Amino acid sequence: MGLWSFVGRAEEFDRLSAAATGGGRGLILSGSAGIGKSRLLREVVDRLPTETYAVWSASGSVSAAGLPFAGLAQVLPAEQPPGLSPSALLRWAVESLRQRAAGRPIVLAIDDAHLLDPTSAAVTNLIARSGQATVLGTLRSGEPVPLPIRALWADDLVEHDELAPLSFQDTTGLLAELLGGPLDPASAERLWRLSGGNPLLLRELIIAAQSGHELTQTYGVWRWTGRLELAPSLTGLIDTRIGQLSPQVRAIVELVAFGQPIGLRLLLKASQQHDVEAAEERGLIRVDVDDRRHDVSMAHPLYSEVVRRRCPVSRAQRLQAQLATLVETTGSRRREDLLRVAVWRLESDTANDPTVLLTAAAQAFAGYDIPLADRLADRALTAGGGFDAAELMATILMFRDEPEQALTTLESARTEVTSQDRRSRWLMVLGLVAYWGLGQESTIDEMADGAGELSDPADRARVNSFEAIMRLHRLECDAALRLARAVLDRPAASHAAHGLAQCTIAHLQAAQGDLTGSGRAIARVEADAPRWRTELPYLQLAMELARGTRLVLAGDLAGIDAIVAEEFADLADAGDFRLGSGYLSVVRAQAARLRGRLDDAMRHSLQACAMLATGRVFAGLAHAERAHAAALRGEPAAAAAAMTDSDRAQAPGMSILYPWREQARCWVTVAEGDLPGAVDMLRQLAARLRTDGFAGHELVVLHDLVRLGRADLAVDRLAELSDLVEGSLPALILRQARGTTNGPHGELLRAANGFAALGLHLFAAEAAAMAVHRLRVARSSLVGQTNLLLGELLARCADVQTPALLAGQPNLTDREHQVAKLAAAGVASRDIADQLFLSIRTVENHLQRAYGKLGVTGRTELAGALRALPDAVGGTVPGQPGPGRPGDRTVAG
Repeated sequence: MGLWSFVGRAEEFDRLSAAATGGGRGLILSGSAGIGKSRLLREVVDRLPTETYAVWSASGSVSAAGLPFAGLAQVLPAEQPPGLSPSALLRWAVESLRQRAAGRPIVLAIDDAHLLDPTSAAVTNLIARSGQATVLGTLRSGEPVPLPIRALWADDLVEHDELAPLSFQDTTGLLAELLGGPLDPASAERLWRLSGGNPLLLRELIIAAQSGHELTQTYGVWRWTGRLELAPSLTGLIDTRIGQLSPQVRAIVELVAFGQPIGLRLLLKASQQHDVEAAEERGLIRVDVDDRRHDVSMAHPLYSEVVRRRCPVSRAQRLQAQLATLVETTGSRRREDLLRVAVWRLESDTANDPTVLLTAAAQAFAGYDIPLADRLADRALTAGGGFDAAELMATILMFRDEPEQALTTLESARTEVTSQDRRSRWLMVLGLVAYWGLGQESTIDEMADGAGELSDPADRARVNSFEAIMRLHRLECDAALRLARAVLDRPAASHAAHGLAQCTIAHLQAAQGDLTGSGRAIARVEADAPRWRTELPYLQLAMELARGTRLVLAGDLAGIDAIVAEEFADLADAGDFRLGSGYLSVVRAQAARLRGRLDDAMRHSLQACAMLATGRVFAGLAHAERAHAAALRGEPAAAAAAMTDSDRAQAPGMSILYPWREQARCWVTVAEGDLPGAVDMLRQLAARLRTDGFAGHELVVLHDLVRLGRADLAVDRLAELSDLVEGSLPALILRQARGTTNGPHGELLRAANGFAALGLHLFAAEAAAMAVHRLRVARSSLVGQTNLLLGELLARCADVQTPALLAGQPNLTDREHQVAKLAAAGVASRDIADQLFLSIRTVENHLQRAYGKLGVTGRTELAGALRALPDAVGGTVPGQPGPGRPGDRTVAG
């Protein structure tokens, strides 16, 4: 693995660049080894124009720290004048640099400035004080710094700042660069945490994972198994940082490695204070202070990983049993203490209380940590946890995509169903596993029969709420609504039952276009989350599906950004809760598609496909979104393959998702060049949605007809839907439809601006493209201004190839496009002729044809018109031949 591409660090890069070119104070960045200081400095220096600046790079080193001018040997003359005093040598060095600069401002970039020899450090200080040089540099944190270098920021000649670890976003980008493809969020999060945002350690972790065959790739997305076979290079690096430890300090480090974060008072009860202080002074542990809490953790996540791996099994068990006893005897003061004690008991093989284990497993499941919940529930079951343990274990197995094993576990507890409460709970888990896990649709009727046998209103409501959402997913909407309302009418129903009923209604309202009612129902469920999360954590999925449906149909991108930034998204990713992570990735893909960022849409949809590959619930939707993105990118083969995967993965019990899947299928047909077929499919889909009462979905499908140039088939119904469907979209879509059916072209421009204000750049660009086409045909003077708008909108999109953007656009030949680009850049016709070996008349003829095709009057409008065209050769409208002259290749706008 060679040198990777420079990823992230945009803010730090800009700061260093501004310092280098601003003519003022320089900038020195400190940071730990491997944090990326040297690479950042090199990237900035390499991009400075040497014709403008005298740019010189130098570096300190341990081996040469005692040699005069060793650090600046790369930039100073090889021969020093003999017989000069030390001060005269310093003046000679500064003057030499000035002469070499030849009047240009000097930028002196020094890597590892803390290792500079004294004379080089003195020269650096002196030239910075002269005002003719800007000093950039890096330092390693915690190392002694030469006084002349320290004086640079003490005397305000440079700024001094700490280079922070890579952010999670930058780490994700670097991982994609290292692997040649994206990594799933859960794997990326763990690698980021283990590396501490250190690029060097991250690279070593990837090398170790690759050599241990711990990385697998599904649908182009990499996934890490989570095992960590520490490579010799990595362990050597960590061992060097940890160093030799006394037995007492090693005991402290091991206790913290297994117990972090551990309260400082608790740690002091198990050890001597001077040993704790020694470990902290060595930089092995850190104490985080938050109000009155003092928590001790390892200084770096990999330290704890290495220490735990190196600890003998018997000692590791003893330490964890000791930690559990310490907390138990002190008294659990924090909510998470019960879970931590249970894990320590589990790891030390001293876990014998099924009640504690079961409570901890439920807590882990409520935090969406599926692997940990699985381990705790399994131990609770073997320790005699009975029905409660079997119920929870079966549920967790379902979310680990093991429905057959879940059903076996559930059946093993059938004889313990001895009360109505247990009967209702047993029926719910059976429905979850058999219906969604195994696709047995008859389960709904079995649940209905079982509910009828329950006399307790709360128990019956629990089963009815589950039956309601199952019937909604099977498109039995009237029955679902009736059951959900009946549950809400029962005061005795639990918070979880009320929450499921509200989610059923909210989803249905969103599909029907009642966005206000849907939003209120979702808000009620969300506000009640602390009451239902312990009982039914996976209710979150029903809420997210209802909320995601509402936000996407409303085009509410800010709302989508908010839900994918909430705690649940982080918990689901980190805890391997694949259904949650997978669905949120689908929503991210839908939002990116609406923004016109099809590269992001494809990346998120592939991540969803990879995370949902072994399940049945949202897999069909994930592949459909992948097909939709590929179709809009003009990739018919990839789109068709993804749609085939969607059909194969689609579960019969998820029929409620048909609007999204069939809409994607229509766009696959568009990509394949069959526009009439796609139009017919959209008309049939709209009719079906109207019959089902899904006005919210119908609006979106009719908009697709408008986008394909068949607004005449949709405009009347869109006028009706503008009174039925809430939100900003109905009016904008109607405006676009009327603008394309020979209404005022201003309607198209207002629609484009309205879509753009919502961040819906794909729709905005398509409306603007339609307006440009009409204005060109009309030879309107507004074409130049509209070209500028279209160019701005296209700049916000990526990889878009839709008929609205391609159809009706002027098609320039290669030569016309080449000449027009040069003319737009301000090149005179004579110079264009010389450059392209043409006559001036031929250049002018090409320009006149380009003006006519673009609908502009001269060079002043040419740049804007060209920005409104994709800069690609050979593009054609799907389903239509390229309209250039025979033998000409064309640039389709």
